[in-house]
Amino acid sequence: MSTSHLSVRVYYEDTDFSGNVYHAAYLHFFERGRTEFLRERGVHHSELVKDGVAFAVRSMSIDFKAAAHIDDLLDVTTQVASMTPARLNLLQSIARDGVEITRAEVQVVAIKTSGGVARMPRDLVAAFSK
Repeated sequence: MSTSHLSVRVYYEDTDFSGNVYHAAYLHFFERGRTEFLRERGVHHSELVKDGVAFAVRSMSIDFKAAAHIDDLLDVTTQVASMTPARLNLLQSIARDGVEITRAEVQVVAIKTSGGVARMPRDLVAAFSK
């Protein structure tokens, strides 16, 4: 399964008083990476919602190995580890100058916008295999 890459610049607003990227900012970087991963495969959140389907993060495990700093250019990678008809397990990482500084394992589930668990449409499952 393919890997998606997204370049993200660290801005002042992403940092804390010490000049390091605040831990919660990494969640934003990972979210952007997942969104672009979908977009590259022709999957758009706005279209999913029209079909009554959305994605929700069910669980996430993050390993912070090193800090990112203001003006760093980061590479956010996203790839599918495994999937079921209703769950997508992703591996994401953030690297600076080719060195991984943060890693996340993310489980995303398909839900009905009206509530409850949904199965992913077949075309989505096929898109994730590309």
